[in-house]
Amino acid sequence: MLFLLFQIGEDHYALDTSQVAVVLSLVKLKQMPATAPWVAGVFTYRGQSVPVIDLSQLALGRPAQRRLSTRTVLVHYPAPGPDSRLLGLILEKASEIMRREPSEFRDSGLDHDHGGAPYLGPVTDDARGLIQSVKIQDLLPPAVRAQLFPPAEQ
Repeated sequence: MLFLLFQIGEDHYALDTSQVAVVLSLVKLKQMPATAPWVAGVFTYRGQSVPVIDLSQLALGRPAQRRLSTRTVLVHYPAPGPDSRLLGLILEKASEIMRREPSEFRDSGLDHDHGGAPYLGPVTDDARGLIQSVKIQDLLPPAVRAQLFPPAEQ
């Protein structure tokens, strides 16, 4: 399997590339008042409104640093209904790919579900140190998911 590597602070993380729709340069966002502080905004991609979250803001309480390697990564998010929806992620240093088998990842030893970060998955390591996977489906708490992806009108 291929993984897109990125950083939050000094730590390394990985996204399964099968969940990645496209990697873009940083895009201009429309701010969304009355949302979680880590909801960076929304923009239009190919005629579809795409909400964007800042993973550094979510994890560390500070916005991602604006640098050449900071990207807006669109992922397939399992929103309510039969289809996935696009969700944008602002990721620092998102410019490298890593190949790993799922069996090379192991439990981190921490209970992230009750620690407020259920999106943190198993870990693997290489010369950089530990690399933790991120579970796209667990990024948004239910209230934020309902706000960003309201059910379609019947």
